[in-house]
Amino acid sequence: MKILVVDDEKTLVKGIKFNLENEGYQVECAYDGAAAVELARNGKFDLLILDVMMPEVDGLEACMRIREFSNVPIIMLTAKSEDADKLMGFESGADDYLTKPFNILELKARVRALLRRAAGVQRSMGAVLTVGDLSLNTEERVAIREGQVVELTAKEYDLIELLMRNPRRIYSRENLMNVVWGYSYAGDYRTVDVHIRRLREKLEKNPAEPDHIMTKWGVGYYFKG
Repeated sequence: MKILVVDDEKTLVKGIKFNLENEGYQVECAYDGAAAVELARNGKFDLLILDVMMPEVDGLEACMRIREFSNVPIIMLTAKSEDADKLMGFESGADDYLTKPFNILELKARVRALLRRAAGVQRSMGAVLTVGDLSLNTEERVAIREGQVVELTAKEYDLIELLMRNPRRIYSRENLMNVVWGYSYAGDYRTVDVHIRRLREKLEKNPAEPDHIMTKWGVGYYFKG
């Protein structure tokens, strides 16, 4: 597995690189957002780790630019712990978020979890799942709407596959965080709302009046076939 680590704190980058290489990953490094976008465009990476505060192009802008051409899993790093900042990261297309200072063991655990999901290790049997005009190719982790491929982030894909495989089952935001993100999340559950909204924008004909990705007010979300 090949990972790109981008942060303007060179000592931190060196430490992350050392620890990830000890886990068997191939690691490349950069120190600003512009370089991150260029490397992500020209290199084949399995996961990116991006700092938010960087010179030239910050991590949020870099993440949005990368999302224009890639759905590679992205972990954002930041010194800010406010929920609003985390939501901005998810809005930009990040799959996970870690606040500095962090335990390197937690970073490695999140890297492993994202890579497992991106590789489809935990997916259920069956190559194609179709409901109405929506299909999922579970072997390639690709969403298709009306015959057209729709680019989803790793977390967006995990979320829609879970909902489509369990139609009409209502999941609370807490349940979705625990199942899709794979750990007990101590942050704002509005993260789920952000991902649901993005899925509706990408997969529904009319996001304001969805046909499939439904809300059960006061309870959670479910998929209607």
